[in-house]
Amino acid sequence: MQILLIEDDATLGAYIEKALRQQGHIVDHQVDGRAGLIRASSELFHAIILDRMLPNVDGLKILHTLRATGDQTPVLILSALGSIEDKVTSLRAGGDDYVTKPFAISELIARLEVLKRRGPTEKSVSELGVSDLVMDLAAHKVSKGGVPIELTSREFRVLEYLMRNKGRVVTRSMILEAVWDYNFDPHTNVIDQYIRRIRQKLNADNGEEYIHTVRGAGYGLWNE
Repeated sequence: MQILLIEDDATLGAYIEKALRQQGHIVDHQVDGRAGLIRASSELFHAIILDRMLPNVDGLKILHTLRATGDQTPVLILSALGSIEDKVTSLRAGGDDYVTKPFAISELIARLEVLKRRGPTEKSVSELGVSDLVMDLAAHKVSKGGVPIELTSREFRVLEYLMRNKGRVVTRSMILEAVWDYNFDPHTNVIDQYIRRIRQKLNADNGEEYIHTVRGAGYGLWNE
């Protein structure tokens, strides 16, 4: 899973991140509420672990903002606030689960697995676009300058992931996790093969680049 961890306690955050990575998860750790909200609002995650008390923007504000924009990514609240009132307030604000500090890491991981099975992770949008490249998610169609582009189902999902993360560099492992939902051999070249085919279809007429290779890092989608 791709997990966004928003926790300002550096020691605790590092502990959680290490444990999740050992389970094969991809973790994006943010220690500031504002930075965490930006990441949560702009990238697709399978789940979010959210501390209640954060600098700059508190956890409840982040939760209210995400739900108000239609983002239904499962959120697990992590907090030292253990009263019934605190739990009820967090759940009514849109939280999906609540874990009180201190906690057992095995329980945290188990609860994340439950959230992954339970909730949707897609952003509530019907169309993605970069320049004249448009993806209609409902119709499962892609066009460039109004001209349809024929993609296989898997090619569509790879391109969708890149478009949801436009302007950012994503690694091969991130694409594999998001599109195949399986931990492949990190040395596999399956992603390179799909990227090459998608590029050929997008750039067939005028050679305009959309998908860029960032050496040593991965791929990014933007128009230059």
